[in-house]
Amino acid sequence: MSTANQLLEEAKNEIINLKPGEVFLVRDLFKGYEWNRISRSDRLLLGTLFLNYIKNADTKVAIIEKTTSGQQKYKIL
Repeated sequence: MSTANQLLEEAKNEIINLKPGEVFLVRDLFKGYEWNRISRSDRLLLGTLFLNYIKNADTKVAIIEKTTSGQQKYKIL
């Protein structure tokens, strides 16, 4: 199983496949079965790491509102 930092790198690499204007959740950056295989604790940690990466890195990703279930939404600029 991948570590949270390895999963973060996978998520960062997947962003380049998104088009401007697209809204996404971190879970959207992984195939369904891959996401389901990640433990809940690692998914929570990954969400925190990804949010901090977006806040601190020079990316073309905006942090927008959360879903009703508390998942952070992002938008490609």
